[in-house]
Amino acid sequence: MNTETKTGPEQKPDFEEALQELEDLVASLESGDLSLDDSLKHFKRGVELTRMCQSILDDAQQTIDMLDQEVDSTAPQAFDDDD
Repeated sequence: MNTETKTGPEQKPDFEEALQELEDLVASLESGDLSLDDSLKHFKRGVELTRMCQSILDDAQQTIDMLDQEVDSTAPQAFDDDD
């Protein structure tokens, strides 16, 4: 199994690449055909990828929250006409 992505060994994979690699690792682990040593390596890499994906998702959520706040602060306010 090749864990190097198209972004190169010095760069982190993007979310989709990391998720695909994680899915491949899970499939390999579930097959039961790996040695204990290979299973541990796959598990360790899976933990790294899970953390990476979670960090990317957290950053995306933070961006969405920030944009929502900007939209809420610039949205026109309802005008109460008490006359």
